[in-house]
Order: sequence, then structure tokens, then C-alpha cells
Amino acid sequence: MMLHIMSTITFDTLKFVERLEKAGIPRDHAKAEAEALADVLSTGTQELSTKGDISALRSEMREMELRINGETKLIRWMVGLSLALSSGILALLVKLFFSLPH
Repeated sequence: MMLHIMSTITFDTLKFVERLEKAGIPRDHAKAEAEALADVLSTGTQELSTKGDISALRSEMREMELRINGETKLIRWMVGLSLALSSGILALLVKLFFSLPH
């Protein structure tokens, strides 16, 4: 399961333009700056992770760890059983070999 949530930053361009105008920046210049900053913010934040993204990833990693631990235990059990069966079969073959008349 893969979870990906894109985060966005809300940017009020009108408020930004008004602040720049109050500081003495001409309206056309202020609008151009606001548009440029809005473009940067919209493209620059697409790959940012939120706290929710990180929390979801942690949960996914815990689930994966539990699944891997379970699979590892199963593999260990299967290898142990295989070794025990192989040893038993080998012992029977040796016993059979030495019990046959030569």
C-alpha cells in the first residue's frame, strides 16, 4: 500500500500585491512579483511531505516490519523442518546401506 499526499501552500496574491503597493511598489510590478512567487510556491511545494504523510509512512513501515518478521519466522521454521527431515532421511539411508548384505 502506497500513500502519497501532495501538500500545497495557500498564497493570497491580492494581499501580497496590496502589501507591496503600501510599501511603494507600483501595481504592475507588485502583480508581476505576486505571480512569480505564486508560480515558485506552487511548483516548489509539490514534493514536500506533511506530518500526515510522515505518520502514514511510519504506519506503513510498521505493518511491513510485522509482515517481514512473520515471514522470517515462517522461513526459519521451514528451514528447521527441512533440516530435520533431511537428517532423518539421511540416517535411514545410512542404516539401510549398512544393513544390506554386501
